[in-house]
Amino acid sequence: MQLVFATHNQHKFQEVKAMVPTNIQLLSLKDLGLLDDIPETGKTLAENAQIKADFITQKFNIDCFADDTGLVIEVLDGEPGVYSARYAGTEKDDDANMQKVLAKLKDHLNRGAHFKTVFALNLGKKKYLFEGIVHGEIITEKRGNEGFGYDPIFKPSGYEKTFAELTLETKNKISHRAKAMQQLIDFLSNMGSQR
Repeated sequence: MQLVFATHNQHKFQEVKAMVPTNIQLLSLKDLGLLDDIPETGKTLAENAQIKADFITQKFNIDCFADDTGLVIEVLDGEPGVYSARYAGTEKDDDANMQKVLAKLKDHLNRGAHFKTVFALNLGKKKYLFEGIVHGEIITEKRGNEGFGYDPIFKPSGYEKTFAELTLETKNKISHRAKAMQQLIDFLSNMGSQR
């Protein structure tokens, strides 16, 4: 089975590719020759994921899935949320985004947060959504060199290390993206066994 993962983010693509069973040939937007960004105009993570999946399905007539992920910080009323990638500006600057979060949390003791990923899967004319959440907290300074985005300042519950200090293998067992992706994989496996 061929599936397109509608992302330009190579870190995200590699993370997901490591989770996908070998019977699924995962293609990227680069494989399709699409280099332009797909506008994310939704007001929720689910809307943005669906917008991207619909764009690829309509343009290339191919089965695909897309995601949107947000960091939700309780004391900041859910910020950065749907604007996580562009929190500090339109240029998707991970370091600037983290600095903005750390500055806003400077005087707060409650640093509880969660990451949420929503995958939108388009198979033929049918659409499906899968969601994963991981709870944790924002630490006071960046730690670790792995991962991307807010990984250096997010410490998942039950761990002493940030996502950026964990191996990809460990992160892929516990992350929001892994949880949502596992639901998607289970769904595809169940569909395959019913054929």
